[in-house]
Amino acid sequence: MAGLKRDLRLFEVAPGVRIAILNILGDTELTQAAARALAERLAPLNLDVLVTAEAKSIPLIYALAVETRLPYVVLRKAYKPYMGDALEAETLSITTGASQTLYLDEKDRALVVGKRVALVDDVISTGSTLQAMRLIMNKAGANVVAQAAIFTEGDRAQWSDIISLGHLPVFTSQ
Repeated sequence: MAGLKRDLRLFEVAPGVRIAILNILGDTELTQAAARALAERLAPLNLDVLVTAEAKSIPLIYALAVETRLPYVVLRKAYKPYMGDALEAETLSITTGASQTLYLDEKDRALVVGKRVALVDDVISTGSTLQAMRLIMNKAGANVVAQAAIFTEGDRAQWSDIISLGHLPVFTSQ
């Protein structure tokens, strides 16, 4: 990916179903390379704001914001009282197998309302996090014009509208 090579560990998410785990936390070389490559692909879209979900993709969104000189918003996984009248949407994580709620801090709503937004994640697998991010952006009045990730995973045809740097298969034992 972007001229770099990494060996990804396989993790069983269901009986007989394994996925490759990309963990960019601490891998500054990979994060910077991915951000540069995604920034090139997002440049023609005239974006106003980048949006991601907490937590593994935070280094990516930060590096991408530096590359594009755009502000970014992180949708949080836990509500804190200082977040005020936060918008929320529920999602199901493939890696944890549990339901999660994403929150848009009230102060961040002004950054996205009426703006051209790109949703960014490290890996898009089932699309549930992406769906929750899109739902919150719709509630906030943002215009989602792009969805981007380092990798898509699973059914490649399902992700034809995602700007990504590569695709990971899902490994099944028959």
